[in-house]
Amino acid sequence: MSSPPAPSDAADGLPLPLRPIAALGRTVLALLQGAGSLALFGLEGLSHLLRPPFYGRQFLAAFLEFAFYSLPVVALTAIFSGMVIALQSYTGFARFNAQSAIASIVVLSVVRELGPVLAGLMVAGRLGAAMAAELGTMRVTDQIDALTTLSTNPMKYLVAPRLFAGIVALPLLVAVADLLGVMGGFLVATVKLGFNAHAYASDTIGFVQTSDVVVGLAKAAVFGFLIALMGCYNGYRSKGGAQGVGSATTSAVVSASILVLAFDFILTEMFFSR
Repeated sequence: MSSPPAPSDAADGLPLPLRPIAALGRTVLALLQGAGSLALFGLEGLSHLLRPPFYGRQFLAAFLEFAFYSLPVVALTAIFSGMVIALQSYTGFARFNAQSAIASIVVLSVVRELGPVLAGLMVAGRLGAAMAAELGTMRVTDQIDALTTLSTNPMKYLVAPRLFAGIVALPLLVAVADLLGVMGGFLVATVKLGFNAHAYASDTIGFVQTSDVVVGLAKAAVFGFLIALMGCYNGYRSKGGAQGVGSATTSAVVSASILVLAFDFILTEMFFSR
């Protein structure tokens, strides 16, 4: 007697042992397709920055959302982060009688990492969701299609100004966050921990280098582009009515946050691991 055939899936006819492999392959292909689609979307948006016409009013509105209206949450996050770093550094370094290194640790942590990353995450949560919801609503209500019928390129009118605003505005936010984060550490060190204000300020200024600040601002420009890209991409491609807009909003925040952390590692490896 012949042995019975292996169980197979009704949808694809694969034997049972091969189903996990097939599912993994489909997932990898979907990720590659999504990455390619995202890359093409970003390149198309950037290409419109180099070709007229330019919509200055759209850029100004996006810039204000990035730079001005996001300033309070970024400022509060930065100043309290600087305070916490000073306190935790003192707690750890006091065990080794190395309290004099606190100023250098605070300024490097804020300027290199926490300033760009925390500002990026805060802006991703605030503006990534807002952009995805706005463009997603325009998509499901056919407003984007209406722009095309009015001979207005939606990528040039909706996406390119937001990408440019993210690239320009987030470094400005990070510059403010760096100052406030260092100031938060200074206040804790001098008021609570009893450091000499002049000595602490001298250590801070003497230790930080121009390259530290420049690389931190370069990170911020990349993060601003990624946040705007994910907000626009998920909103522009949303479908399915109100539920689709909600899914696009969630995807924009999650994907932007992950990309900020991933590219933070990549850029840190590029610039600081020599």
